[in-house]
Amino acid sequence: MKFGRTFVLLAMVAVGATGQRVAAAEGDAATAEEAVNNVRAAAKFLHDKGSAGYAEFNNKDGKWVWKDSYVFVYDCRRDRMMAHPMRPDLVGKPVMQITDNTGRFIFKELCKAGSDARGGWVEYVWQKPGAGRLSRKLSYALTADMSFTTGIQVSAGIYDEKIALPELTKALEKMSDPTKYQAL
Repeated sequence: MKFGRTFVLLAMVAVGATGQRVAAAEGDAATAEEAVNNVRAAAKFLHDKGSAGYAEFNNKDGKWVWKDSYVFVYDCRRDRMMAHPMRPDLVGKPVMQITDNTGRFIFKELCKAGSDARGGWVEYVWQKPGAGRLSRKLSYALTADMSFTTGIQVSAGIYDEKIALPELTKALEKMSDPTKYQAL
């Protein structure tokens, strides 16, 4: 009987600890503001470093990976993934034909959104790092102004089942107005 109670107590502690880890992990989700700020910083980094900077974005333990998000770099003109910290198998490969489970051409939409002067948001389905399942992802895309090349864009996303694209667009408008948002 004593063994049975000890086993039940240990099981309850283990379940409680697991629940706390899951709750802590969910509270550690990237925000839209972080995605925009990191994408803008990445675009500036590539502007300063040029194509020599791509390698920095392939490091899954590097500064371009935070919480449950990461910056990835692709070439819209040449149809190539230039850098991706979580999917190194995509680097150097064509990306325009990649669709999500709903049939949405992810990179065609990212390239279109990122060509706007302020950048833009795209919604699609993608596997969340560490989750082992598909999730709704909203990625912010922006063109990187680099010497001797055109078509390079940087993106980062958030995994959020509730936020609406118009909310993100409104936040982006505010963040793009230096009189309202001076974080950059």
